[in-house]
Amino acid sequence: MAQATKEIEASAAVDEDVAGIEGFTRDQLHALLTEMLLYRRFEEKAEEAYAIGKIGGFCHLHIGQEGLAAGAIRPLREDDLVITAYREHTQAIAKGITPRAAMAELYGRVDGCSGGRGGSMHLFDTTAGFMGGHGIVGGQIPLGAGLGWAIRYRGGDQVCVCFMGDAAVNQGAFLESLNMSAVWQLPVIYVVENNGYGMGTAFSRVSVTEMEARSGAYGIPAHTINGQDVLETYRFFEAMAGRVRGGAGPQFVNAETYRFRGHSMSDPVSGTYRSKEEVESHVEGQDPITILRDRMMEAGLLTQPELEAMDAEARAACEDAADFADASPMPDPATLYDHVYAEVNAHGRLFLDGRGGGGNG
Repeated sequence: MAQATKEIEASAAVDEDVAGIEGFTRDQLHALLTEMLLYRRFEEKAEEAYAIGKIGGFCHLHIGQEGLAAGAIRPLREDDLVITAYREHTQAIAKGITPRAAMAELYGRVDGCSGGRGGSMHLFDTTAGFMGGHGIVGGQIPLGAGLGWAIRYRGGDQVCVCFMGDAAVNQGAFLESLNMSAVWQLPVIYVVENNGYGMGTAFSRVSVTEMEARSGAYGIPAHTINGQDVLETYRFFEAMAGRVRGGAGPQFVNAETYRFRGHSMSDPVSGTYRSKEEVESHVEGQDPITILRDRMMEAGLLTQPELEAMDAEARAACEDAADFADASPMPDPATLYDHVYAEVNAHGRLFLDGRGGGGNG
């Protein structure tokens, strides 16, 4: 009887009087909220681990932008490809990398998705179709074009989604990649996670054109969406992926969003380039998790006990991921040269061994 009730609820349309949730079933809404809670708790756990020295190097959190990760990636097929920049933890999980493998990579351990060699900025798993986070600003954009070319060359119908930050659109590689994609009509959706700032510089200070105008010179259609609204984002990418799969060619998406933390863990949240009032205003009014939660509760599709159970599950998964990462061994130094593209030549090895020439080091 309980199973039959669940099936009826899953197939029932939601209350269309609640704006923004039309067309989604109760189960779909619960799944999206569960996903975003997992992303938020994962990032909070990473924040905690970084603060106590478990994670080294750089660490860029996606807190506040979870709606874009879930809404843009969850509608994709398993064989579709995603490539992105270095604020990629939640995007990697959305595409299929487990929280355990992601956290172990942040810890630099052998059970990480990149074998402990990439760390926070370089999560990677071809089996999940996640073609990596990339640390060079804009460096992933021509790679995204290359993935689109490979799909086209092989006669496939996959779609490649290439994420970038707003500062990346001022890189030459961005312009060259869009030109190539337009000429060859590559199946790539270029998505700007437009959180308004490139590190600590407001986009308006470094650009004389609106974001949506950036693709116009190449005839690539441009679209602007509210990345804080996971349902709007999901609908858009579900339809767009279908169009690109059918031959619509490359697309450019200005996804307006906002990060609630600093650029990286070494960057204060506010007080330098963002006021405390600005950040608090976005946290209070534009949290993608809160927006979906409130809609679901207003429609009678979510109870407080259900919400608490979802959150408890997300927290438990992230605690488990941290324990798994902590127990995973460090990579063996003897494997340092494994998986490299080419052998280090004799001259280069002298320097690596500390027997190279002088210089000012």
